[in-house]
Amino acid sequence: MKTLTLLRHAKAGDDLLATRDIDRRLNPKGRRAARAVGRHLRETDTRFDAVIASPATRVAETLEEATAGYGRALDPAWDRRIYLASAEELMEVIREQPEPVDRLLLVGHNPGLEDLVLQLLRADDGKRGEVMVKYPTGTLAEIKLAIDDWAALAPETGELLRFVRPRDLDPEFGPDFA
Repeated sequence: MKTLTLLRHAKAGDDLLATRDIDRRLNPKGRRAARAVGRHLRETDTRFDAVIASPATRVAETLEEATAGYGRALDPAWDRRIYLASAEELMEVIREQPEPVDRLLLVGHNPGLEDLVLQLLRADDGKRGEVMVKYPTGTLAEIKLAIDDWAALAPETGELLRFVRPRDLDPEFGPDFA
């Protein structure tokens, strides 16, 4: 069994200083939400054997804040292919992971992450509806996969263990708050 955790970067601002999308930074709410997600990982004693992430500034800042809340290093391998990747492209990156890695964290962007979750979940997984409604910024999805080798990753091999949005951790992060 393998466990794949997908983290969408936290809320970015309309960064007028960024001339390219990849350079957009988190806004203050996004920084607080990423730190809260890190605290959640610490409180649930979640561990990872490997972390791979998009090189986008907002992803790097999400990991920086999550690390502060988590209390242990999340040292990612930066992979440009994750930046704005489709679900299929993300699957290819995941399939390349070495066999000894059992718990993988991938940090990236939508719509690729949401599409990937929906592809990996079995059609009868009752939690699919949560993901289909919305995969907000800063959201964490943990999927247990019925595979022993990442190369075997395929659609409908997963079960959603948890789907945690920042607003689930603190109502302050809901859509009605700045």
